[in-house]
Amino acid sequence: MKIALLSRNRNLYSTKRLVEAAENLGHEVRVLDVLRCYMNITSHRPSIHFKGEDLNDFDAVIPRIGASVTFYGTAVLRQFEMMGVYPLNESVAISRSRDKLRSLQLLSRKGIGLPISGFANKPDDIPDLIKMVGGAPLVIKLLQGTQGIGVVLAETNSAAKSVIESFLGLNASVLVQQFIKEAGGSDIRCFVIGERVVAAMKRQGAEGEFRSNIHRGGSASVVKITAEERKTALRAANTMGLNVCGVDILRSKDGPVVMEVNSSPGLEGIEKSTGKDIAGDVIRFIGKNAKKGKTNTKGGGR
Repeated sequence: MKIALLSRNRNLYSTKRLVEAAENLGHEVRVLDVLRCYMNITSHRPSIHFKGEDLNDFDAVIPRIGASVTFYGTAVLRQFEMMGVYPLNESVAISRSRDKLRSLQLLSRKGIGLPISGFANKPDDIPDLIKMVGGAPLVIKLLQGTQGIGVVLAETNSAAKSVIESFLGLNASVLVQQFIKEAGGSDIRCFVIGERVVAAMKRQGAEGEFRSNIHRGGSASVVKITAEERKTALRAANTMGLNVCGVDILRSKDGPVVMEVNSSPGLEGIEKSTGKDIAGDVIRFIGKNAKKGKTNTKGGGR
């Protein structure tokens, strides 16, 4: 099988591991910088070109599309889908998961556990917005933030009001969420492939840091998840329509709550903390499921 891997950096751990796993399983894989691809959009023979070459002979495509290039990256992936190439994750599902507000609304519709969340653009009554989510302490997020950037913990109502006013002054939409104190600055990343949670790790924030992102200095360790946490992760992945994803869960006093569903989860932390061959599992999933023209988006969200 010939596989296209959309990645802007072939030296990233995840990219290298996927290439290694594909080659070890006898597949041919080619890394393509998604921003270097360009498209011919036509009714009868849509095509993608890369450095003058017509990319018309791939069986499957693995999208490793960064948040900053979601718009163009999903357009290229959509073109592959139009050409009948099997996508590991589909363009619609990736766009759905990258929209924080849309993903929360879809998860809410399915009754999946979430922190109490408020969304605003220009509220006339900020104190009421704060009260609506239970008051301080609370977490304030920019919708466009990734890897913990643009996320602030406000420990008092007055601090929350100041932060929200500052964000709104930048013409940014803000997401205000209940702070899950009992999580203790940790979360659980469940790595989902198909209908299975193949691995899980606990991410613990650095001392004095409420964000558990490894990019922010957090640490990772293997963790055993409960049946309810497993079910929550699988339901969240299915709601987004993603075949492969990382579902980030907090352990609250009311049960597991989903913080985010990541359509391009990193492999380094999960492989090193669990000792599992996650890259190999991803490639084996493609080998089992890839079929020409198999691009029907899962999930019922719009």
